[in-house]
Parts: sequence; C-alpha cells; structure tokens
Amino acid sequence: QVQLQESGPGLVKPSQTLSLTCAVSGGSITTNHYYWSWIRQPPGKGLECIGHIDYSGSTSYSPSLKSRTSISRDTSKNQFTLQLSSVTPEDTAVYYCARGASWNPLYDYWGQGTQVTVSS
Repeated sequence: QVQLQESGPGLVKPSQTLSLTCAVSGGSITTNHYYWSWIRQPPGKGLECIGHIDYSGSTSYSPSLKSRTSISRDTSKNQFTLQLSSVTPEDTAVYYCARGASWNPLYDYWGQGTQVTVSS
C-alpha cells in the first residue's frame, strides 16, 4: 500500500516561496512508469494540477504556474518537494501530492492534503 504525506508550513507571507514536501512510503519514487504530482484546490474552486516529477527525474509544469514552480526529489529519502515562488493570496489552497501512472488517466494514491494560507 502506497502512502503519501505532505508536510510544510501552513502560513506563508506574500512574495515568499512556498515549500512543501511529500514523503512516500510503500513504493519507490524511482519505479518505472510512475509520476509524482502536486495538485491544489483553492477555496470554492476545483482541482488544479501544478506539475509532476517522473520516475526518471523529469519534470513537467502547468503553463500558468511554470515560471514560479520547481519540483525536485530526494531519492535517498523517497520524497519529492514543491517550491512555488512569489506567492500571493491567490495561491491559498489545499495542496495535495499524488501518484500517477502512464497507463492510468486517474491518480491512484493521494496524500491527505495540507492547507496553505498566503497572508501577511
């Protein structure tokens, strides 16, 4: 059973960088054909894909967030990290990490989500 757990500060000031980590257990982030994603849901809105890092370390980002987003990984700790720079209150959301697979249009495992509020 794969488990994902997000961690990071719940409050970030405007213009700062939001940094979240997703710790993965029960499966390796380097296993072929899987990718590891960050997704968010602002209050009252739908889910938004931020980007992902795949088993080989290649990354892909949402065009609307690409200029501010970086996703990296630490294979020794089996975790991956989101950094979102120059945040504004519009970045306030519940942030999720999830696992996807090349053959599956849906994410099969999700973290529980973590609330991040951008406010001074």
